[in-house]
Amino acid sequence: MSNLRSNIITWLGRKYFSRMQKTGFDLSKMSFLPDATLAPLRREGLDPAAELSRTRAKEPISKLPLPFGIKGWLVTGYDETKAVLGRTSGFSSDFTNLSEKNIGIAAQQNPGGLGFSDPPTHTRLRRLLTPEFTMRRLSRLTPRIHSIVEERLDEMAASDGPVDLVQAFALPIPSLVICELLGVPYEDRDAFQQLSMARFDLFSGADASFGAISDSLSYLLEVVKKQRESPGDGLLGMLVKEHGDEIDDQELAGLADGVLTGGFETTASMLALGTLVLLRDRERFAEIRDNDDVVDPFVEELLRYLTVVQVAFPRFAKEDMEIAGTKISSGDLVLCSLSGANRDEKLGPDMERFDPHRQTSSHLAFGHGIHRCIGAELAKMELRAAYPALVRRFPEMRLAVAPEKLAFRKLSIVYGVEALPVTLK
Repeated sequence: MSNLRSNIITWLGRKYFSRMQKTGFDLSKMSFLPDATLAPLRREGLDPAAELSRTRAKEPISKLPLPFGIKGWLVTGYDETKAVLGRTSGFSSDFTNLSEKNIGIAAQQNPGGLGFSDPPTHTRLRRLLTPEFTMRRLSRLTPRIHSIVEERLDEMAASDGPVDLVQAFALPIPSLVICELLGVPYEDRDAFQQLSMARFDLFSGADASFGAISDSLSYLLEVVKKQRESPGDGLLGMLVKEHGDEIDDQELAGLADGVLTGGFETTASMLALGTLVLLRDRERFAEIRDNDDVVDPFVEELLRYLTVVQVAFPRFAKEDMEIAGTKISSGDLVLCSLSGANRDEKLGPDMERFDPHRQTSSHLAFGHGIHRCIGAELAKMELRAAYPALVRRFPEMRLAVAPEKLAFRKLSIVYGVEALPVTLK
């Protein structure tokens, strides 16, 4: 079994780096997008590009140039972002908004799930899914999360020379946790890992960027069918047992794909970038190593500071409206910059600086309103388990390359570092 797992992890890393050069979230080759459109995706190391804060200070809701004749708005202010994301009656996130805009996205490419649906469909599906993400239900995963973390640390300890923390630690943990959550059989996990790597790009409009969705849904439909025949104890099995015909196979597969989309690459990026923060700040490193009480506030501040999901799902105005003095017309696209909103001084002083001793936890790293990430607590459970375990196992861990040699993703919806080589001893 250990050889199988090792092969899976090796393959996972290979697919990850291959994908980053070809498709997925990287928009650097999408030349048809106006340069100003890409502003909310630009970073300077761990920080959003300075132009984002300048835009927020001048116009927290500003015009966003878009192709295909779409009128767009970029929201960078904290209060303004909450106002947009918290408003359900005037905005739509339904996938048909994209397929009807004549931008090369077909209706049959709809991944389903919660992110691209509106009430009442969204309300019904979230009502079915929410009980599976309560702390009471999620607590059953706690022992397995710690076990997965320890298994990865054991693998790392057995390695000679520098270790790439992205491939060896950050990627496998959330992938294997999601396997546990959904109830994916162990023998299917190599296929599941492949699906974890091929995600879509909201802006590209190219068939290739959405092509992985059909493969993902086809695989997950087979998993759902098996769960219909013999429901297990995972999320899919529980939904089948508790709700039966209330939800069809396509909807179940869409929900599973949403869990995969929202819970894998985002947590992996947090694990890698959060470790980089620790490696650059030995005082914080020592605090996490020695004091359990600082772990929770550290994770909350890290979520705000990094905001790896840089923009929320696009919203389309269903009616004329006014938000913070800005008139938005029916049909306009509104894009909220979560990374911009989380650096707004309205949250507190000096928000461009990482400070784990802040009292605020009102960040928007998981979004806001009806589309707030349903797996937020699961992600926090993984982060709270992984960071302390890592620094306690390897208290002498250091970067194996100069910081300026690290390569970060460019123009990425989910921000991350391509590799994080470290020496453990």
